[in-house]
Amino acid sequence: MPIKPLEHDRRYGELDQVMRAYDGQPADDTEDKPSAALTAYLRHTWHARPWALAAAETQLREYSRNPPGRVRLRLGEFYSVPDVGLPEGDIQGWLAILADHIKHSIEEGEVPPPSAPVTHWEWRARLPEAAQFLGGWFSQDMPDEFADQDAAVTDYITTTDPHLKARLAGELHELLALPLDESDYALALTELGMEVDPPAPFSPSGWLARVAEQVGGGGFVADYGEGRTPGGE
Repeated sequence: MPIKPLEHDRRYGELDQVMRAYDGQPADDTEDKPSAALTAYLRHTWHARPWALAAAETQLREYSRNPPGRVRLRLGEFYSVPDVGLPEGDIQGWLAILADHIKHSIEEGEVPPPSAPVTHWEWRARLPEAAQFLGGWFSQDMPDEFADQDAAVTDYITTTDPHLKARLAGELHELLALPLDESDYALALTELGMEVDPPAPFSPSGWLARVAEQVGGGGFVADYGEGRTPGGE
């Protein structure tokens, strides 16, 4: 029988968050240096949920020392570490290395410096409502569902709770405040789930500014206009 949700979260919940951070990223951690994926996990978790780091260290350490035995494997009551590109025999040692890096970060107070998100996981963890909005309303099916991008934005506004709209506006403000150039904003839209282009004549940042104003952010369109980026000409 599959492991029950409460037991899963108690034993593996934060371990699973660490594993998700490796989506599309190499598990190339060494004893001397954490990978880009683990660095992204540390940067975001220190900022958003610092108390979760101790749980991550404990769960990684426990799993590395006591992988599921034959009984649990037979019953299906275990957490399956996703394929991270390592040989099966190296997984336990790798998990221990991750636990060591997290422990060192906690004990020494070594926190990755602030930056724009680097990995797919970090983009979505940092801007979850933006990912919900862009992935849900601007997938490749958008042209079949809405007349244009403005119609999709209007549908989001009219069908979404006010507190979520406020959250989206705040996340778009945060995104527009990052020191990114136009190609970086285009990448951010893709990482957050958008599968169609912003409408002409808007640049990616200009369109984000327009949406921020539409959902209640205010002020950004006047500042950035249709084709300008933050700090641009």
